[in-house]
Amino acid sequence: MVIRTLEWVGGVDGLLELIDQRKLPGEFAKLQCRDVGQVYDAIKTLAVRGAPAVGVAGAYGFVIGLQRLPADAALEQGLASLHDSADHLGSSRPTAVNLFWALDRVKRCAEEFVVRNPNADVGGLREVVLDEAHAICREDEDMCRRIGQNGERFIKGGGGVLTHCNAGALATAGQGTALSVMFEAHKKSKRFRVYADETRPLLQGARLTAWELAQAGIDVTVICDNMAGVLMRQGKVDMVITGADRIAANGDTANKIGTYSLSVLAEHHGIPFYVAAPSSTFDLNIESGEQIPIEQRSADEVRFCGDKQTAPDGVDIYNPAFDVTPAGNITAIITERGVIERPGTEEVRAHLK
Repeated sequence: MVIRTLEWVGGVDGLLELIDQRKLPGEFAKLQCRDVGQVYDAIKTLAVRGAPAVGVAGAYGFVIGLQRLPADAALEQGLASLHDSADHLGSSRPTAVNLFWALDRVKRCAEEFVVRNPNADVGGLREVVLDEAHAICREDEDMCRRIGQNGERFIKGGGGVLTHCNAGALATAGQGTALSVMFEAHKKSKRFRVYADETRPLLQGARLTAWELAQAGIDVTVICDNMAGVLMRQGKVDMVITGADRIAANGDTANKIGTYSLSVLAEHHGIPFYVAAPSSTFDLNIESGEQIPIEQRSADEVRFCGDKQTAPDGVDIYNPAFDVTPAGNITAIITERGVIERPGTEEVRAHLK
C-alpha cells in the first residue's frame, strides 16, 4: 500500500502531515500540523481517525508541543509542556485507548530520560520524544502487517466479506487492521468480494473503506447499513470483520456505532464475526465493556448529511460514536501476536502475557 495517512516531516523542528480524511473521496488533501491545537482539532474533527492512527498522531503531538520552548530550557519546563500536551490531546476523544496508551508511553520515556540525564535540556528531550514517537509509528506499521498475515486464512476464495467503518491504512500508520487481513489475502491471489457498510452518520465505510479497497484493486460493493441482514440471509456474506477502538479485559469490544448490530445479525445467521486490532487496543484496567467510555458527538452529524438538513430542528438526537460488542458474539480477535479464539478473560490474559 502506498497510502500513508500520517507522516512526520523533518527533524525535531519538523511538522506532522496528515491526509485530511474529511475531504475524501472527492478531494485528496493534506494538513500540516505545527502546534498542539492543530493536532487536537485534527483528531477531534476526524481529519485523522482510527484508534492506532490517533495514537501515533498524539505521540508526534508531544514533539510539536516541545517546539514552543527554547532548546536550552530546563527539563522541568519540558516535562510541564508534555503534561499539558497530554491533558489537551487526551481530551479530544475518550473511547480509543490507543491515544492514551501512546501518550502514557511517551511520557514514561521522557520521565526516564530526565532521571538518567538530570543535567540535560529540552533540546535533548526533544530528540528522545521524537525517537519514541517514530518507534510507535514503526511498530504500528509492523503490527498491521502481522495482523493481516495472522488473519488472511479466514478469508475464503470466492466468498463475501462484510466490514463496517474504516479499519484500513487510513486508520493506522500501516496498512490497517481489518483491511490488512483483506490486503494480505489479496496478495495471495484470493478472489473475494467485500461489502462495505456506508457507516452512518459520517460514512467512513462509503467514503474511506471503499476508496482504499478500490485503490488496491479489491472487489468492493458499498451497501447502506440496514442492508446487511438481507445480504446475510441471501448467503452473500461468509464472514464479518471489523476493527476496534478499545477491548476490555474480558474481550468485550468497542467499535464504531452499528458494530454490535452486525454481531447480532451474524450470530443469528451462523456467520463468523472477527475483530482485528493490535495488542495496544486492549485495556486490561477495564473488566468489561460496560466500563468503556462512549464518546457522544454533535447532533448536527445526524441532523445534516453534508450540507443538507435531514432531520427537523427541535427534535432530540442521540449520536454515540461507538457501541460495545460482547465477547460472546465474537468468533475470534486477530492481533499481531496471533488469534484469540472465542475470547474471554482467561483467553485474553493468556494471549497478552
